[in-house]
Amino acid sequence: MELGVCYYPEHWPESTWKPDAERMKDLGIRWVRVGEFAWSRLEPEDGKLDFAWLDRIIDILGKSGLKVVLGTPTATPPKWLLDKYNDIYQRDVQGRKRGFGSRRHYCFSSPSYQEETRRIVTLLSERYGKHEAVGAWQTDNEYGCHDTVRCYCQNCRQAFRDWLKYNYADINALNEAWWNVFWSMDYLSFAEIELPNLTVAEANPSHMLDYYRFASDALIAYNQLQTKIIREHSPGRLITHNAMIYFGDFDHFELARDLDVISWDNYPLGMLEHSPLPETTKEQFLRSGHPDLISFNHDLYRGVKRRPFWVMEQQPGQVNWAPSNPLPAPGVVRLWSQQAFAHGANVVSYFRWRAARGAQELMHAGLNLHDGSPDRASAEAKRVFEEIPEESAGQITAPVALLFDYENLWATDLQKHAQAWSYWGIQVSWYMVLRSFGLDVDIIHPREDLSGYKAVFAPALHLVDDLLAEHLSDYVRAGGQLVIGPRSGAKTLTNIAQAPAPGPLADLMGLRIDHVDALRPGFEEEVEFQGSLYAYTTWADLLTPTKAEVLANYQSPAYVGAAAITRRALGTGHCTTVGMWGSPELNAVIFSSILRTAAVPLLHLPDGLRLSRRGNIDYLLNFNQEPITLDGGLEQAGEVIGPHEVILLRR
Repeated sequence: MELGVCYYPEHWPESTWKPDAERMKDLGIRWVRVGEFAWSRLEPEDGKLDFAWLDRIIDILGKSGLKVVLGTPTATPPKWLLDKYNDIYQRDVQGRKRGFGSRRHYCFSSPSYQEETRRIVTLLSERYGKHEAVGAWQTDNEYGCHDTVRCYCQNCRQAFRDWLKYNYADINALNEAWWNVFWSMDYLSFAEIELPNLTVAEANPSHMLDYYRFASDALIAYNQLQTKIIREHSPGRLITHNAMIYFGDFDHFELARDLDVISWDNYPLGMLEHSPLPETTKEQFLRSGHPDLISFNHDLYRGVKRRPFWVMEQQPGQVNWAPSNPLPAPGVVRLWSQQAFAHGANVVSYFRWRAARGAQELMHAGLNLHDGSPDRASAEAKRVFEEIPEESAGQITAPVALLFDYENLWATDLQKHAQAWSYWGIQVSWYMVLRSFGLDVDIIHPREDLSGYKAVFAPALHLVDDLLAEHLSDYVRAGGQLVIGPRSGAKTLTNIAQAPAPGPLADLMGLRIDHVDALRPGFEEEVEFQGSLYAYTTWADLLTPTKAEVLANYQSPAYVGAAAITRRALGTGHCTTVGMWGSPELNAVIFSSILRTAAVPLLHLPDGLRLSRRGNIDYLLNFNQEPITLDGGLEQAGEVIGPHEVILLRR
């Protein structure tokens, strides 16, 4: 486990570079990311290259014993390049050209930009690919940030048509898959198909879903363009890309296939401010962030490659981009850093070394203040370094898995049907309950190997085919405990309705679903389970058992007596269907019963206290503003853990 920092030497006098490198080394920093926004300084004019300054800083960092993560500068094409190739600019959903003056202003489908990317990445990787100080590469920066995955330009229209022709081959097959008989939307050829924007009513959801898939594939192909060049000229170096918090506009499982390690950018306080959590919860975790909001991303990015990840940008103080930007409490930067290691990070890198004096991020904190003197987080980073164990980082062995899929995110959010519906929301609500039991959780793709898990949780498994149904059935037959949530089995892979739902999952779930209830925001109904009444909101599938036993019924006068929770025995395992978006209390009762059946030991942790296990180390983390006396079955019962404190215990 190692620490890193993001550094922008082009922002500061060269006389500061060597002292900065020495101070980084003293703090325990081992990795330094440079270069990802520097195209205009690497090539100030068309064909006029200036790599000398980058040569010098890489040499300085290397001689100081630091390892460089070299970023490709493609997130910020310079103005002269945009003037030379007007087709590089993105167009928004209204067809308007997105302008110069910030970042991410390019289209992934632009042939001109693909060629310019190939040129600059080749120049960089040829020059630095075997430099002894360059240990890793980062492609671009935060793909899709600022709503830039889906472009609506002419290049994208033609590329989308080509993508559809490749995937469907025959236009009649596409018409059938999209159910274009509706509203006379049939096409005679792929050349007739437009982008799904500027339609009078909503666009066909099957058309939209395929466009989302296309846009994701275009981004991934663009990333592959870069990784192929880097691997050719820089063999043996790691390649990563820094993903973002709760960002779902492209398929990260697919992106990760072409990376050696996935990284993500962790900004807990900005994340909390943008979250839909109640105001009382936001106040409770005002200066620490909510532990489960943060760790969900850690576990997701560990899951996209089923291996350790990096945090490329760790918040070290205030951010500048949230609606409100409170200061973190003392000790919280250390808490965040140790939490990342606890969930499988091998590197935690702080953003940034020194606060910028101008431009869009001048209100964003760094490890150092605007004048270069240490800020509060510097001492906390030093402490984290001193606490890193000498032994190699261990692995995380999670007893349960949560199934997550970006295509299900797109499909359910395209047709919410209930205003409060959120795929992210139901995933996180289930995850929070599992974490409150003191469990480590793997977040993985539904088609991954499930055999090692005692229980698997699958909220909103919306798009289903025969292969996926058989995959899940095999897990249950072998003794697995599978929990399936609302909206599951509702659609085919091309986003048309199963007839009847849940389609291929009908035998596994032992039921059919003919009706659903989509509730207004804030409206609650009740379900009776194990003799008590519990609330649910947002969504309810009305379950008609065929082979399953009924565990709970709805109490709503609109469908009183309809089955709400069922269980189907199959082989030596069970499939439990939870038809509604249950309250945390309801989910806790349901899940604990299933986990006891699966022989998974449970704790009952207070809100804000979390336990993680990695290798031979237990991490106890208190995100609360008050101390907590440990109990609930913990071996350390009776001990007190202070506010915003983390305790590392070796087993």
